[in-house]
Amino acid sequence: FPVTILMRTEEMLEMHKELIAAEAKKANEKQIAGDYYKTRRVQPWDVIDTFDHAQAIGFYRGNCVKYLMRAGTKKDNPAKQDYEKALHYLEKLLEIL
Repeated sequence: FPVTILMRTEEMLEMHKELIAAEAKKANEKQIAGDYYKTRRVQPWDVIDTFDHAQAIGFYRGNCVKYLMRAGTKKDNPAKQDYEKALHYLEKLLEIL
């Protein structure tokens, strides 16, 4: 592969941060598939954000991995939805970095 195709992780994260900043909605203002969290006064990741910073980072990273690895394997749940959920957690992760 040409070197120009291969990007370092930091460069990819920086590009994604710029895309996230351009979006109008923050991660907390949206939900993928359903509204069961949005209807609550306190969302689960409002609680996660009270954890030690390293623990919160681990939680969001872990959920990104979870949704990427299960994409397309859960009955009645399209792979695209899992990819959107993984991206949603990545957006939240980038917001707290």
